[in-house]
Amino acid sequence: MKTRREFLRHLGVSSAALPFLSGLPGLNAADGRQGKRLIIMFSPNGTIPWEFWPEGETLDFKRILKPLEPFKDKLVTLRGVHNQVEGDGDRHMRGMSCLLTGTELLPGNIQGGSDTPAGWASGISIDQEIKNFLQSRDETRTRFGSLEFGVAVPNRADPWTRMSYAGPNQPIAPVDDPEQMLGKLYGRMKDKESLTSIIDGVRDDLAKVSKKLGAEDRARLEEHLTLVREMEAELQRGDESLNLTHPVPEIDPDIELVNDNTPRLSRMQIDLLVNSMANDMTRVATLQFMRSVGQARMNWLGIKDGHHSLSHESDENKEAVESLTKINEWFAGELAYLTKRLTETPEPGGVGSMLDNTLVVWLNELGKGNSHTLNDIPFVLLGGKAHGVKAGRALNFGGVSHNRLWLSIAQSMGHGIQTFGNAKFCEGGALNLG
Repeated sequence: MKTRREFLRHLGVSSAALPFLSGLPGLNAADGRQGKRLIIMFSPNGTIPWEFWPEGETLDFKRILKPLEPFKDKLVTLRGVHNQVEGDGDRHMRGMSCLLTGTELLPGNIQGGSDTPAGWASGISIDQEIKNFLQSRDETRTRFGSLEFGVAVPNRADPWTRMSYAGPNQPIAPVDDPEQMLGKLYGRMKDKESLTSIIDGVRDDLAKVSKKLGAEDRARLEEHLTLVREMEAELQRGDESLNLTHPVPEIDPDIELVNDNTPRLSRMQIDLLVNSMANDMTRVATLQFMRSVGQARMNWLGIKDGHHSLSHESDENKEAVESLTKINEWFAGELAYLTKRLTETPEPGGVGSMLDNTLVVWLNELGKGNSHTLNDIPFVLLGGKAHGVKAGRALNFGGVSHNRLWLSIAQSMGHGIQTFGNAKFCEGGALNLG
């Protein structure tokens, strides 16, 4: 059985012309294809450094990272990695919209705090840069290229709510409604109509040229026609017969997008994310929890105060510090759930778990909330065995630009760029994570 891309190449039909239908015969991730993946998870408003960073180079797990201790041999903390991008905008804005872009904000009239106003980011984000690279190659192209998941992201658009950018002044909104994301991933009626139309056209074209072909080419043509007939039969049988590598996950269609449902919404989104990658719909994804300057009130943790207000409290306010520690522990717990799902999911058509070929990056827009520092951004890496990441360590780079980290990750995905974002922050080249 030919793969989808071999089929299209022989037919002379571009990959973009035929919608991807997971589970059609010979066209799913079970054909043995493996590829490196990237997931970037964001949580806002800084961390509590003394409850986060390990001591020295030893991976001792303070309270915030404690939920991740079962994955000690798959984890790396990166201290001394700074967001050195300056310019317009307050630090929350630059922390959020310069986080993945590594370049300045454009001039604009969005006012934050007492700093100068600013606009959107002036460059592409690293997830979209890697997505474009993968989509440019037949062997790594997927249906979506990238997927942007949100959890409790407010229905507003500004530099505090957007971290992914398709290019300068082109923010990408995350999808924070699991039902909407489910429809995006598995809604097939439009795909069926398009595919049926393409099949009809292909059949007619092939019939016209068949009489002019030699025996060998005619045999190859018949092989393609057989696959076309299989596609038609699959469409006629309906959705219930689709042979996904991993079945469509179930979600509660009646759940409301309100704050108190955040824990349930988070797990739904994580399940959908892992499922989409298991079915090779994408190899790049972001998972954004809330937003910079977000005032989520995490009632499920027994915390009534807004997250951003708490992050501004003095270190002497022990109650606020305790609340912030609990909040960051919860984010770490969600990351642990994502890691567990990847660990328990076998690599489609290969050996090992999905985590072996997936690098997960957890980050924040600030190093510490009440100082608004962009130094010591709390970076945690999980997985990435195929990327050459040597796990089980606590690294301290002593004050390097986070642009250099993005170079490391891009190169680990096979993208050999030498600069990213503002080139002056790339001096010294990629960081050594091996």
